[in-house]
Amino acid sequence: MLNKTFLRKVSAFAASQGLLAKGSKYLVALSGGADSVALALAMKELGYSVEAAHCNFHLRGDESDRDERFCVKFCEANGVKLHVTHFDTESFAKLRKVSIEMAARHLRYAYFSNLLRDIGAAAVCVAHHQDDSVETVLMNLVRGTGVHGLVGIRPRNGHVLRPLLCVTRREIEACLREAGQDYVTDSTNLVDDVTRNKIRLDVIPMLKRINPSVCEAIAKTAWRVGEAVKALDALADEAARRLTETSAGGVVRVSLDGLRREPSPENLLFHILKGYSFNPSQVEQVSRALSSAPGLTFYSPTHRLLIDRRHIVIEPVGDVALRPMKLPEEGVYVIGEKLKLRVETVSRGDGFMISKSRNCCYADVSAVSFPLTVRPCAVGDRFVPFGMRGSRLVSDYLTDVKMNLFDKRRQLVVEDASGRILWLVNQRADNRCRITDATTAALKISCEEI
Repeated sequence: MLNKTFLRKVSAFAASQGLLAKGSKYLVALSGGADSVALALAMKELGYSVEAAHCNFHLRGDESDRDERFCVKFCEANGVKLHVTHFDTESFAKLRKVSIEMAARHLRYAYFSNLLRDIGAAAVCVAHHQDDSVETVLMNLVRGTGVHGLVGIRPRNGHVLRPLLCVTRREIEACLREAGQDYVTDSTNLVDDVTRNKIRLDVIPMLKRINPSVCEAIAKTAWRVGEAVKALDALADEAARRLTETSAGGVVRVSLDGLRREPSPENLLFHILKGYSFNPSQVEQVSRALSSAPGLTFYSPTHRLLIDRRHIVIEPVGDVALRPMKLPEEGVYVIGEKLKLRVETVSRGDGFMISKSRNCCYADVSAVSFPLTVRPCAVGDRFVPFGMRGSRLVSDYLTDVKMNLFDKRRQLVVEDASGRILWLVNQRADNRCRITDATTAALKISCEEI
């Protein structure tokens, strides 16, 4: 049995953070080390329904297999159902071109996520403790990750719970010694060859010579920073709602004038852009570029960003450029995934009226030759805007109507067999094929979203 004081401390922390509920099943990530062994025992002795999961990453030879054997015996002795999985972590890391640490983390949490669903568990409990959180704060401070990095490890992250953040490594080991419970030790934790181990083995002992209670002090500071961050995030959320608007297709526009009036434009910009997979370095580049001429673009793994005249425009990547499409005759044509064009001849008899909608174009049938072609506008395209005599570059016209670069690239034109542009779709018709008093029939081209 674990020390009652230890159990009360863990129980009180879990209650204060709203982590655990009686009647729910939980999965415990069990490595065999002191932390995870203490977590599994604490969860069971506090009356929660638990199952355990052990990941063998095959990174430490016989030691990895030793850990697995220990976990099997531990769970058998304590009546806990154990799930074991094996990973070829090195091959996965090479395939994905990531570090061993990142590969192991990805494999581990992907496995936990699937297992939670399979066994009907509410969440997975992992054994991070106060010292881990302190080490994380120091690592993030060294890396310069910003104020959110100074919060440390959070008690809850989605379906991942950390009930031991209230206790230290020393408390865990003392509690297990008192209970006569053994555990295994990962020998790689004893060598200062990675950043976290260097902080654990070198930096923290040095800081303790200055202040023996440095870990507790850092933990308290991290908690206070976390409370402040909650307030800052709430203010940033409210400001983001004021300054952004989202249109069809997930296109987001951020007001530049509004952003510049905020107390900390770059901090707010980071708060907005992190939701679109832009990293801190990219946010700094975007922030510096706000005073430059418009037109600069930036790309994240999921989105592209344009600095326009009055807005920052953000839209999902992945749109496939539309290939030119022939329209050999009248009919209805599906253009890409979102548009439909209808081409029909309309007699210019009694009751004929030209729609003023920008979604329609009318041309004198006698001035048009099939097949028509629908395509994105190209560099050098020219047309004669309706009501004008001289030709203009399409790009100049689109600039005049305040169209941003992303929309310009998507702008479609309809041209006839002679290569003459009849219509800038949903913008303006060409004056050379306009309806005149001599027109007897009109070619009507209309566009609608699917």
